[in-house]
Amino acid sequence: MKKKTIITAMLALIAMMGLAQTQTATITGEVPAVKDGTVIGLATGSLGHDVGTVQNGRFSLSVPVEDVTLVSLDFMGEGCPSRTFNIILRPGAHVKVSGTDCLYPLWKVESDVPEQQTQNRLVDHCRDLLEKCMKLELAGAWKETEPIRLEITKRELDILPLLPIDAASIEKLYEISISAKVTKDFPYLEQARALEKRFAAHAPQALKTQMDEIHANLYPPRLLQVGDQAVDYELFDLQGNKHHLSDAFAGGRYVLLDFWGIGCGPCRMAEAEMNDFYEKMKGKLEIVGISADDFSQWKEHEFSKRIAWKNWNDGLKGLNIVSSYCDVHAMPYYVLLSPDKHIVWKAMGYVPGYFMGMYDALNGLPQDNTSNLALVVTKVDVDAYATKVSFRYYTLKEYPFVVARQSYLAANGKRYKVTAADGITLDERTFVNVKAHTATEGTLANIYYSDFTLTFEPFDTKPATFDFREGDGEDVFVIRSISL
Repeated sequence: MKKKTIITAMLALIAMMGLAQTQTATITGEVPAVKDGTVIGLATGSLGHDVGTVQNGRFSLSVPVEDVTLVSLDFMGEGCPSRTFNIILRPGAHVKVSGTDCLYPLWKVESDVPEQQTQNRLVDHCRDLLEKCMKLELAGAWKETEPIRLEITKRELDILPLLPIDAASIEKLYEISISAKVTKDFPYLEQARALEKRFAAHAPQALKTQMDEIHANLYPPRLLQVGDQAVDYELFDLQGNKHHLSDAFAGGRYVLLDFWGIGCGPCRMAEAEMNDFYEKMKGKLEIVGISADDFSQWKEHEFSKRIAWKNWNDGLKGLNIVSSYCDVHAMPYYVLLSPDKHIVWKAMGYVPGYFMGMYDALNGLPQDNTSNLALVVTKVDVDAYATKVSFRYYTLKEYPFVVARQSYLAANGKRYKVTAADGITLDERTFVNVKAHTATEGTLANIYYSDFTLTFEPFDTKPATFDFREGDGEDVFVIRSISL
């Protein structure tokens, strides 16, 4: 090979290496009002992490990017609102941020990224209302911000038709679509739908998935309730293979839908107990994990790769199937489906002991303990003199529980009062005292249970089912439809 050819090849290789090294963007800030040591968080999609701190009123961040990327900054320190600060980056972009107060979503952003110009126009158009809203939030006057938030949304909807259809304007329409989905009687739904139709016709192909999510939010399917028949969905596994939700019912099994996300701490905390539950229920129940994460993030994350049960994604961050099955878009959210494909119950959130109580309920007396899965009825004795109900309660060893003296059974249109307790003292704290699992570390090792029995006034007529209530408050133990 000639010397000139070798030099040319080397220069090309160096250039290629240089291009690879420039797949980053920088964000520098001059923010003298922010206290030293204020932590900066950065998120792309659903993944977030701390990336630095403010020192001497300045910060500098280097962010890996491959294409147009929306990142959200969080400043966690005294005087900073609980908000996100959206900045749009491209490879090689140099963005300068400056502000004279702690209201960072309103700081000046100097950038030559076209999409950031769109973002700046959105902020400037609502600046006065955003400032008013954040000051009320910092003062703890959250209720007073509600009408202001609606006014901000109206202003955003009014200016969006005047802006380029790009990553910034589509992200804003996406945020509005979520508000429309979760707000009862959202006043600007038709305006948002008209805008979605216009955007969909001109949106860049790379943003089609986000437009699909917006459409799913603005035109949600009917929310399924307990007793309704399951609706089938097409879902994808980690390899991109298509599956149908109905496939999970093979063999006449129950199906537990687990709506989760990578950034959801309780979702990940639940894994150990769910694994134990899954193993004990083999052949009787299938779990289908449905991720609310971006498809590429979900596919590559180490947590996804170790899930033992069916681990699927609908390609829309779970938005379509979530809209059908979940009363609120919160994680984790669990839905139990019967072998005949009807919804048996729904539950939101994870508390250690939930899946142990779920196992007992599915394998013991028929009952609906979804208001607190950790409490389960294990036995009922009925005679002419009294009704004795035995319970088991799971929780972490150091967490006490209290059962109120106002507890009663409801049946035959009447109430039957508690008359005695064995294993606990009513109205007093009880600590669980029996280790629930052989694990020696992690969450499972710290879950314990206690058994106790309550005696109630006798039923005047033996019912087919009855309810247990700890009282008439909102935050009380309730178990419904306990079968005899």
